[in-house]
Amino acid sequence: MIYDIRHLTTMTYASPVRLARFNLRLRPAPWPGQVLEGFTLAIDPVPWSIQDETGPFIVNRSRLTIRRPLSRLRIESRFRVEVSEPSLIAAMYLGDGAAPNTGPDMGGPTVAQIRERAARNRDLTAMGPASYLYPSPMAPSTPAIAAWAAPFFPTQQSVLEAGRALMRAIYQEFTYDGAATTTRTLPEEAFQARHGVCQDFAHVMIVAARAHGIPAAYVSGYLRTIPPAGQPRLVGADATHAWANLWCGDELGWVGFDPTNDTLARSDHIFTAMGRDYADVAPLDGVFHGGAGQTMTVSVDVAPVEG
Repeated sequence: MIYDIRHLTTMTYASPVRLARFNLRLRPAPWPGQVLEGFTLAIDPVPWSIQDETGPFIVNRSRLTIRRPLSRLRIESRFRVEVSEPSLIAAMYLGDGAAPNTGPDMGGPTVAQIRERAARNRDLTAMGPASYLYPSPMAPSTPAIAAWAAPFFPTQQSVLEAGRALMRAIYQEFTYDGAATTTRTLPEEAFQARHGVCQDFAHVMIVAARAHGIPAAYVSGYLRTIPPAGQPRLVGADATHAWANLWCGDELGWVGFDPTNDTLARSDHIFTAMGRDYADVAPLDGVFHGGAGQTMTVSVDVAPVEG
């Protein structure tokens, strides 16, 4: 699939603010099966400085500074990306319809095997499992989530099937509710309420997996949405999305699980960045000097390229 993505963020301040600094994580980082064919970033007013850098984790970051007073900030990113389905080998392991799941080994490594391999793995790069095995600021250790998730991680179960069972449980037991949480909500609060959004569901899955020795990462990106039959696709009505990646050993690497939709991450999922939790990959964060209130509006368009 080939997509044209437009992401527009507008910040409006009640009175002019000064010396604003922002981190933007809008340019997709390199990821297997995904090819970025172009990226543009337009900012109004023009910043005093922009510094592009990579990392930490799997992320591209632009750090911008605005020194003159402003009451409105407009940030627009556009890019085209080609997204492939997971490889045939991954599909065979997943038994997800793309290829038959044949033979006793097609389930991939077991939970016990992944625990042992992750514990002794010495890969400290951003793609290695070590950075995603332990609690992080927005995905702290949560005993209630660990206890709830224990039945999904029997030691001899395939880690893929364990991930699927956990993903399905979140999908079935939790209610999507955009008013229930904010971007600062921690997983325990969303877990107790059984309400939240994709960020919350991904965090709950990450906390649960890490509690049982499975490396888990937070993925920020976009999801292609398909309008109801006979209805036009509404421009600007799409949204950013989040899901969890589980490390499934060197054979399979990182596999995406989308608990919001009870599906594996496939060609409808557009990858932007991967980190320990939302704070590592938030599309926009920053600070400004001034006491004004602010309003943020976001418009996202994920348009498949015909032909």
